[in-house]
Amino acid sequence: MTDAQTAEDDGFAVLADTGCGPVLGSQQAGGRFVQRIAIVGSGGAGKTVLANRLSTHLDLPVTHLDALRYDSCWQVVPEPQFVAAQQAVIAGERWIIDGNSLASMPIRFAAADTIIFLDLPPLVCLSGILVRRLRYRGGQHADGVYDRITIAVLRYVLSFRRRFAPRVRACIAEHGPHATLIEVTSRRQADQLIARLGHDPTDG
Repeated sequence: MTDAQTAEDDGFAVLADTGCGPVLGSQQAGGRFVQRIAIVGSGGAGKTVLANRLSTHLDLPVTHLDALRYDSCWQVVPEPQFVAAQQAVIAGERWIIDGNSLASMPIRFAAADTIIFLDLPPLVCLSGILVRRLRYRGGQHADGVYDRITIAVLRYVLSFRRRFAPRVRACIAEHGPHATLIEVTSRRQADQLIARLGHDPTDG
């Protein structure tokens, strides 16, 4: 990121204009109010879970990209419809969007003030997919979880760090240099990210 400094805070890397790390919600990150968060990462990394927890804690509306990408029969919607749906979301002043879709990633990164990249090891992501299947037993669910396991999905997860993560970082550099970037590399760091915001309502 241009003119950015790197800080290590609670074990996760924070890239921000000031290097001091973000304080999310009604506070500021890198000198800016955090109102628009894009969450990206491999399948099984925990994007939906983190998005829902942040939405509850920060009172920001959340959109799950899979809900825009697929219809109720798991059919991919036409690309113009998919892009138009994202543009309608990012036109708002406050939002969280979780999901990848490299082709339309520039749309979200250009509008986001904070980007959270869940860069977890492949085996951790695979375990996340297994836990999701045991809990949801497949299908689409109201909390944003789309539980589908195919050979293509497994290959995607196993190759994400090698094939796709460099493309994500290149897209961030090109379309999101203005945003605060937080890279999370473990489940523990994701919990720490929530903890630094204060009390997580899901903890009781």
